[in-house]
Amino acid sequence: MRLSYYTMIASAFVAAAAVSLVAANSSVQLIEDSSEIGVRTALDENSLIWAEVEADGLRVALAGTAPTEALRFQALSVAGSVVDAARVIDLMEVEAVAAIPPPRFSAEVLRNTAGLSIIGLIPEATDREALVEGFSAMSDLPVTDLLETADYPPPSGWEDALAFAIGAIEDLPRAKVSVTAGRVEITAIADSAEAKAEMEQTLIRSAPPALRLSLNITAPRPVITPFTLRFVMDETGARFDACSADTDASQRRILTAAFEAGLTGPGRCTIGMGVPSANWAEAVERAIAALAELGAGSITFSNADVTLVAAEGTDRRLFDRVTGELETGLPDVFALFPILPETPDPAIGPPEFVATLSPEGQVQLRGRISDEKMREVADSFARAKFGSENVYTAARVVPDLPADWSARVLTGIQALAFLNNGAVTVTPDAITLNGKSGNQNASAIVAQLMASKLGQDSTFEIDIRYVEELDPVASIPTPEECEVAIADIISQAKIIFEPGSATIDATALSTMDSIAEVLQECGDMRLEVQGHTDSQGREEMNLALSQARAESVLNELRARRVLTGSFVAKGYGEARPIAENDSEDGREANRRIEFRLIRPEPSIPEGESALESVAESSDIGTQGDGADAEVEGNSDE
Repeated sequence: MRLSYYTMIASAFVAAAAVSLVAANSSVQLIEDSSEIGVRTALDENSLIWAEVEADGLRVALAGTAPTEALRFQALSVAGSVVDAARVIDLMEVEAVAAIPPPRFSAEVLRNTAGLSIIGLIPEATDREALVEGFSAMSDLPVTDLLETADYPPPSGWEDALAFAIGAIEDLPRAKVSVTAGRVEITAIADSAEAKAEMEQTLIRSAPPALRLSLNITAPRPVITPFTLRFVMDETGARFDACSADTDASQRRILTAAFEAGLTGPGRCTIGMGVPSANWAEAVERAIAALAELGAGSITFSNADVTLVAAEGTDRRLFDRVTGELETGLPDVFALFPILPETPDPAIGPPEFVATLSPEGQVQLRGRISDEKMREVADSFARAKFGSENVYTAARVVPDLPADWSARVLTGIQALAFLNNGAVTVTPDAITLNGKSGNQNASAIVAQLMASKLGQDSTFEIDIRYVEELDPVASIPTPEECEVAIADIISQAKIIFEPGSATIDATALSTMDSIAEVLQECGDMRLEVQGHTDSQGREEMNLALSQARAESVLNELRARRVLTGSFVAKGYGEARPIAENDSEDGREANRRIEFRLIRPEPSIPEGESALESVAESSDIGTQGDGADAEVEGNSDE
């Protein structure tokens, strides 16, 4: 009985302990659930959904990756507002912060007659002092340094772009040059259309192949003094010796009148400033129509003075009627000087002076001269124009020559200097110049010269034939012509390589010789030597092989003394097939070397820069018409 009593007491204690343990576990679970739910709800209400909550007894653990350190502290604060902060365990991580990107380095250089300014942000590694000193050495004008620096490594292409910009601004007295990594934009003013074309050609050819170059060069209209036009109709047909217009519309009206009078071929008429009247086109139209009615002769405008010279033998009544109608029909300001030459007596030979220029540059002066002193002056003037060793004078002194004879002789010699070869004949009634020139504008230049030197009542005839072979610029093949010539050579005999190798096959060396000859005639141009393969093999291997083959071709050109400073070799692998790769013929066509010009592309306008506001007060962009061109580092087929 006693044992049973004690057993019952022990059992009661065990049961009570079990009940207490179950109750305690239930309480802990209740606390865990309520804490976790409360903290989770509070975090969700504060948009901290990235945080994970796990309760362990009285402790509440927060895990997850916080976007920022501030949000991590916010999660701890929110959890501490629901449960005792001492119960909150921080197991959270913070998202790695990305490195601060380097700034966009750029510089703008403005040069005009007031000085030179440079503004922008450049890498600290760039020698700022040497940069400013280099600009200072270009001229005596002041240099304003507004540069800032940043301690970041220079981006790829920065040094090449900056070096090119420094060299370019030295030859551009009025320009703005903007530099960024791998890109240079140039805005400049040229003195003439010819200077603009030369400037663009020089900049494009001297730019590194990988540089993106954007050009906006303007050329103001030339000032034509005197404002000259000369239209001639003779046995050879109708032609302009000189033509000037003040606007595009005026140019069209003048050329239309000339074509109606018998002009053939492309008409050339220079648009410039200095027109004496807004009615210039109307006056020229009426004068050309009058000359066409006479049938032959010449009409010359020098500013507002108009000289109409009829052909010998023109009917007097027709001449009087036509010139009378023209005189009354010309707009105000213009004054007409009509001339009807008399037919000379063939039995009396008129005095004349003749100067001839041979293709070798030898000059002979023959005929009549007014006095000994004038002969010495003519001889010295010719030697100054053509070289002392190239002049032979055999003119004889004859008295009683016209009063303006000396002026006419010197004007004839001066006009002869614009020819490559030819002759000038001076008579009391006229000056006749004929010959060949490599300057397309030679006729207009000579006409302006004679009109300004001899006066409005003088008569002169100009017959200058333009010969392209004598033009030092036109005789050089254009880059486009060179590209076509090389393509023709390759189409007849491909550049082939030893199988799987970058070594040029011996049978293709003659092709390389022919290509080198073309490139030596072409001069500097930006060219990409492209390597291409078929699709057999791994893509990475084909890309490497095409690059090696393009570089091998470039090395062969260097070995043949071709200047390749503006060339770049680039392999495209199998990326640009010209035929299907499912046949041997197609694969053979795809294995090739091509020569492609790095061609201009339209530039993309950008927002106004900081320096452009300064440029508005300068002379940049005040006159003329410009042309935009961007030169990419890689060509497109």
